[in-house]
Amino acid sequence: MSTLMLFNRQPYDNTDVTWNGLRLARQLHEDGDAVRLFLMNDAVDMARDSCIPPDGYDQDLAQMLRSLLADGVPVKACGTCMARCGIYKNQPYSDGVENSNMAALSAWMRESDRVISF
Repeated sequence: MSTLMLFNRQPYDNTDVTWNGLRLARQLHEDGDAVRLFLMNDAVDMARDSCIPPDGYDQDLAQMLRSLLADGVPVKACGTCMARCGIYKNQPYSDGVENSNMAALSAWMRESDRVISF
């Protein structure tokens, strides 16, 4: 089974939406699913080296993403969003995050058994 997960939200937006999405990605991967992550809008910040948890936040979302990358989960980020979105504009991205586009997202969607958006 293959699962594409789309992330759209700023990583630390005072909700647990992104954290829960990353937790689900980890569990699906551990359960043997072919998981792929695509970052859009302000979610591209999660892949930037400068993304750190704000004071009082007990989870490091960027580290969770890097851990998935290290385990072979492919991560792509919308190239247009990388240039336009996020609060860390012009900051470098973590190794392994692929600068991508809508054509690649469309292909991933067509190839996936499930698509989930966070």
